[in-house]
Amino acid sequence: MELSDAELIAAVLKGNTASFEPLVQKYSPRVFATARRYARKESEVEDIVQEVWLKSFQKLATFRGDAPFEHWLMRLAVHTCYDFLRGHQRNRETAFSEMTETEDDWLERFVTNPDTAADDASAAQQLVQRVLAQLSPPARMIIQLLEIEEKSVKEIAQLTGWSVPLVKVRAFRARAEMKKCLARLTKEKYL
Repeated sequence: MELSDAELIAAVLKGNTASFEPLVQKYSPRVFATARRYARKESEVEDIVQEVWLKSFQKLATFRGDAPFEHWLMRLAVHTCYDFLRGHQRNRETAFSEMTETEDDWLERFVTNPDTAADDASAAQQLVQRVLAQLSPPARMIIQLLEIEEKSVKEIAQLTGWSVPLVKVRAFRARAEMKKCLARLTKEKYL
């Protein structure tokens, strides 16, 4: 018989640390998927996931059970990803001249004829990831959650712990930052 999350957590808190492993096995795919949205290298993804599980084990006593464990865990994962972005802010400088040939071709086709560029989604995705890497950590987090994961402002507020007005302000600023980044890209390439 499979134990519920609440039963496993209760067992861990009573000292049966082996009961934590089923939680890790059950939710690791979701934690990995979240981490992959914020880190490009697989070693960074693994570091983030390890950090999430370490924090969740250490903070398990703070889980009140008001919401499902998965929500609490994903909130912790988003915070850990945000910390990762802030920690790697200095390394985010990547010149657009370092675009791959595929990205460069896609951008060229998009500028000349946007309808034909829609066929190569992977090149567009690579370019979007490159632009996201240029954004500040709060801007990248908001664009990722709001535009790519299509979460509502209220959901983002719950995940990040930011107020709803703060999420809206950061979304506005993030879009402006992304617009500047794209304008710089097209200026560097076509002027």
